[in-house]
Amino acid sequence: MKAMASAIGMLIVAAMLCLSGAQAAAQVPVTAAADQSVLLKSTSPRLARNKQLVYDFWRSVLEARHVELGPKYMQETYIQHNPNFPTGRDGILSALSHRPKLDIQSTIQRPLINIVAEGNLVVLAFVDTRPIDPADKTKTYTTTSFDMFRIEDGKIAEHWDTQPLNPPHPPQ
Repeated sequence: MKAMASAIGMLIVAAMLCLSGAQAAAQVPVTAAADQSVLLKSTSPRLARNKQLVYDFWRSVLEARHVELGPKYMQETYIQHNPNFPTGRDGILSALSHRPKLDIQSTIQRPLINIVAEGNLVVLAFVDTRPIDPADKTKTYTTTSFDMFRIEDGKIAEHWDTQPLNPPHPPQ
């Protein structure tokens, strides 16, 4: 009963804020790293190699869509946990091949916050800018999204991220 009263109280406060036109501003904006090359460093040569592998894969295959480079970076048995792409190296490369190739840039073009490596995992953290009100795309806030990769025998073996199904489907 207390939990329901608390939830109703939070809904009332949220409704009052919406009706008053107040904006949610209870955060410090998320910002990208000024120098991505610093993020690639590590005291461990293995972790530095893993970071570089994921960084180069992101720039060349995911951003620039040079799918011919996929086998250089990815295990054939690549496991994909993003619900918008098929699993397996061939599956994701086929999906990406329908998009036009771009020039490979020297840095990741998405606003990159950090690269963290531990053991056989590498995590990329990105600035994610979202609309406060979907009807008014000029009013935005920032949050963080993540992509995590598992490295096996010097290649990417598995990928996780925070992407929802696109387009979202209602719960069943």
